Amino acid sequence: MEKKRVHVLISGKVQGVWFRESTKQKAEQLGVFGWIRNTSDGRVEAVFEGEKNKVDEMIEWCHNGSDQARVENIEVEEQDPTDILDSFNIKH
Repeated sequence: MEKKRVHVLISGKVQGVWFRESTKQKAEQLGVFGWIRNTSDGRVEAVFEGEKNKVDEMIEWCHNGSDQARVENIEVEEQDPTDILDSFNIKH
C-alpha cells in the first residue's frame, strides 16, 4: 500500500461555511489522517496523510468542499509521509 502526504492551501469562500468540519468528516470516512485550520489570510490549510488513492480523493473533494463553500484555488505540495499521525483534527 503506497502512502502519500500533502500540504494543501485552499482559497475562496472557505471560512465560516463548515469547510473544516465537513473536511474532517470526509477524512474520517476515508481513513485519512492529518489536520485542518483557518489561516489569517482567509484560506484554509490542511495536511492529509494516508493511502495514496484516499489522499487523492481528499484533494479532489476539496475542489468543492462543503455545500456553502466556493473554492477558487487549491495549492498542493507533496511531502514525505511521516506515519506519526493517527487521527484527523481541526486546529484552532
